[in-house]
Amino acid sequence: MNSPLYADIIIEISHEHLDRPFQYIVPDELRSVLRVGDSVNVPFGRSNKIISGYCIELKDTPDYPEDKLKSIIDIRTGEMCAEGNMIVLAWWMRSHYGGTMIQALKTVIPVKKKMTVKTHKRVDLTVDRDALSVVIEECEKKHHTARLRLLSALMSEPTLPYELVRDKLGVTSPTIRSLEDKGYLRVTETEYYRNPVVTDEQAHTRYELSSGQRDIITTVINDFDAARPGRYLIHGITGSGKTEVYIGIADETVRRGYQVIVLIPEISLTYQTLLRFYKRFGDRVSVVNSSMTQGERYDQYLRARRGEIDVIIGPRSALFTPFTRLGAIIIDEEHETSYRSENVPRYKAVNCAEYIAGVRGASLVLGSATPSMESYYKAVKGEYKLFTLEERLTGGSLPMVHIVDLRDELRSGNRTIFSDKLRELMDEKLSRGEQIMLFINRRGVAGFISCRSCGYVVKCPHCDVSMTEHRGGRLVCHYCGHTEPMPKTCPECGSRYIAGFRVGTEQIETEIARMYPRARALRMDADTTRERGSMEEILRSFKDHNADILIGTQMIVKGHDFPLVTLVGILAADMSLSVSDYRAAERTFQLLTQAAGRAGRGEHPGEVVIQTYQPEHYSIVTAASQDYRAFYNEEIEFRSLASYPPVRHLLEILVVSEDEDEGMRMAQTYKTIADESIATAEGQGYSIGPAPAAIARIRDRFRHVLYIKHTDMEELVRIKDAIETYVRNDPSRRILTFFDFD
Repeated sequence: MNSPLYADIIIEISHEHLDRPFQYIVPDELRSVLRVGDSVNVPFGRSNKIISGYCIELKDTPDYPEDKLKSIIDIRTGEMCAEGNMIVLAWWMRSHYGGTMIQALKTVIPVKKKMTVKTHKRVDLTVDRDALSVVIEECEKKHHTARLRLLSALMSEPTLPYELVRDKLGVTSPTIRSLEDKGYLRVTETEYYRNPVVTDEQAHTRYELSSGQRDIITTVINDFDAARPGRYLIHGITGSGKTEVYIGIADETVRRGYQVIVLIPEISLTYQTLLRFYKRFGDRVSVVNSSMTQGERYDQYLRARRGEIDVIIGPRSALFTPFTRLGAIIIDEEHETSYRSENVPRYKAVNCAEYIAGVRGASLVLGSATPSMESYYKAVKGEYKLFTLEERLTGGSLPMVHIVDLRDELRSGNRTIFSDKLRELMDEKLSRGEQIMLFINRRGVAGFISCRSCGYVVKCPHCDVSMTEHRGGRLVCHYCGHTEPMPKTCPECGSRYIAGFRVGTEQIETEIARMYPRARALRMDADTTRERGSMEEILRSFKDHNADILIGTQMIVKGHDFPLVTLVGILAADMSLSVSDYRAAERTFQLLTQAAGRAGRGEHPGEVVIQTYQPEHYSIVTAASQDYRAFYNEEIEFRSLASYPPVRHLLEILVVSEDEDEGMRMAQTYKTIADESIATAEGQGYSIGPAPAAIARIRDRFRHVLYIKHTDMEELVRIKDAIETYVRNDPSRRILTFFDFD
């Protein structure tokens, strides 16, 4: 006899119903065929009314007494609809990233709340002019003034907008309805969409492509036509025409009757980029982004479900557009950290796109001037097909890069944040009326310890990441928990100039005002961009040359095009290079490459000054020469030696507790579960920690981390599942557990 099987069913996919699945018994005849995502018919309520729902999870044990449960009637036949596909995706995300099924569903269902459908109403005359004259005469005799106003207006204009009749003519709805009942007119109602896209007469513009661009488009489409859609990585320098390749792939995919998702980081969703898509696809393209109203987002969801748009453009949430004939997913700037969710489930858009493309038979195209290590590693291994675009089609040359050793500046007596070379160039550019960007390479954490005399950074002897300064003169590794006292002199050169490295945008702004009192400066960071639209206002003001110098963090170097900028100063490359993160060198290379790409994009050649205490570091040297392959070869060697992704996979387990000791004990328990699983599994793996998290305490809750490394990602998923099972069976503890992969 088969053991029982139970299914969690949600009755309707909308925000109000996602919190409450209902459980049903799976009858024997459906046990082998029912799958997550299937639409089923079930009895519902006291009257056992037959309604449809979706299977979101299958379980071996019931959550309620079995005598209280009803049975599924049958599975609805036909092709899986968009909602079914979204549920399957949510189930996969819950399995791979942790959290609950409800959390995953709320992530993939793009509309959080059902919105009222907008409609246009119009009033049409339904009788000829002679008959209308008779009715008007009758209204005059009976002093029906409102009817008279409306009918007289219809005499001169047989079709009128309903709002005009009601608001401008002052005719009430009952009066309109009474004339409609008599057959004199008809009210027609049609739906319309709140469309954020405004197209123009230049739609469907074509651009002349290079041979390299054409080869990529041809390869992707030929593979798709041969029913073997592939995964592709386009490594193209800035200005090499990646966007035109995306448009070409999308165009050919749409011509074949399929739909396309294009992901662009929110900060790069510029008007110019979107306009290029709009000109090609007209009103068959739409966009989703954080600035849209709830109604606009709802309407794009409806249009996608109904097949009324072919291309959707947006940040990572656009990945969950409910297309039924998905043909391609394109991800621009695939290395961007904004493609990674900070909320549970902590998914990566690129990984989810891989899964979606695989199950839906769609092409996956990734593009970047500085690809992520994971994507390039897959390309080297042959999992992705690699294309390279090395020709700059936009004209102009790459800027001249100067690397300044800040140790030499200190020896010469310059203790300011500005090197002599940078000041010299700033004087020159300002005198010519050109613009300058000053970039502080700051990524939140800036508590590493370094020597200003020789550039030495204190690192963990076990993990090869920088140690972080804590109160009480302690240095802590946030990977393994190793601690050591704060050194009073540099262990390398004996200098007393060893301390925490800290500098901020406000400090730079103050110094600029002192050095150049006549220069107009703007600052763009988290503090100056809190209000909605403030970031766009700052960028617009700088582009209009209302300022000479723009000071900011990483948000100023991504995707912006300022033709008058001829100098970019990177003030402290070490601030991202030495944070306690194994990806520090990769992030530094990407940021420096992007920052350097902002200079010399107009008629005048550009120059870049990179200030650093580690001028010989490979991430800085290769960024200065824009040599990605050289950087990759160095970095992958480090990742291999230290067993970091992408060579091995990494699971981070974060434990949050009100009691510090209890949190550490729970983390130790998780370590035991992980070690037992690793011992019985194939492949190689081990655990590191637990240790205090980088931010060890937030709002009086203590945070501990445990890391698990393994060659097999599925083994890490099994460890996550085992820990989740343990947590479910021990709900008494007031401890939160979060998972994050790679």
